[in-house]
Amino acid sequence: MAKRRRKLSPELEKNISLAKKEIELITAIIHDIDEEDILEEYKSAFLPVMSVYMSLDQMYKDVGFNDDTSNLYAMYLSKLEKFKSEYEI
Repeated sequence: MAKRRRKLSPELEKNISLAKKEIELITAIIHDIDEEDILEEYKSAFLPVMSVYMSLDQMYKDVGFNDDTSNLYAMYLSKLEKFKSEYEI
């Protein structure tokens, strides 16, 4: 049985790439925090954002563009915005 081709979206690919860079930047900023308690608090708060991004990236690689990947991207943006509003980066 032939493997089904996944549908691609250049716009979503670009957004995922930008999200990856933002995740890397925020992670680096968090790891530069000297005080251990604050570092752990920021890491814990940022974990949901990272988890959604990782799920989005993997799902896009596996199945391509669909409603689920679009919804995950929207969820990523929502969680990122919530994190940024609650924590100074």
